[in-house]
Amino acid sequence: MVFKRRTPRTWLQFIAEGFWPKGGWNRAFYYVVHRLRRLPDPPHRIARGIAAGIFVCFTPFFGFHFLLAVVLAFLMQGNVVAALMATFVGNPLTFPFIAAISLELGEFILGQDSIPIQRVFGAFSRASQELWLNAVSVFTDEVAHWDRLERFWHDVFRPYMVGGLLPGLAASIVGYMLALPAVTAYQNRRVKKLRERYEKRRAALAKAAKRKGKGKAPAE
Repeated sequence: MVFKRRTPRTWLQFIAEGFWPKGGWNRAFYYVVHRLRRLPDPPHRIARGIAAGIFVCFTPFFGFHFLLAVVLAFLMQGNVVAALMATFVGNPLTFPFIAAISLELGEFILGQDSIPIQRVFGAFSRASQELWLNAVSVFTDEVAHWDRLERFWHDVFRPYMVGGLLPGLAASIVGYMLALPAVTAYQNRRVKKLRERYEKRRAALAKAAKRKGKGKAPAE
């Protein structure tokens, strides 16, 4: 394959780059911003896609953020690629803060006792394992334990979902308001540069044709 790595990454390298990308988060951030600005779509559609991608980062559907971003961007008539790239907001550095804000706010709204934030991601991992084991139990002699998932729904998933709506909505609105003028200004500058380049090339061709015409010998 043409684009295949010469030296495949190990699992440790893959996990490490998830927490610290090659070149650092600063470079990764500017790369995403650069790609978003150059998307061939009207600014309002790109901004809607960015808002959709940011919003899903505040939902507890880990592992399905890409799919949710696509669906939400489609419903909002936003740019799907922008939505996918905007899920970059949710990363290993920001998820602890997003989870803490969403869970604590949800517990406050629902009037539930708070649980340590350190247990949240472990609870999601155990719930995923339980869901898989329960699905497999249909074809085996194992007994499904839905009571554990019910506790997870009540203690973690529901407050996270409820608490993530308000900060997710606020963050998506801010993202939209920042992206719309930024993308609009970038596209206007790009169109202006392309027009200037076209005019210069057109003038150069006209000048060259004029010189060529003058250089021809008059017909006898």
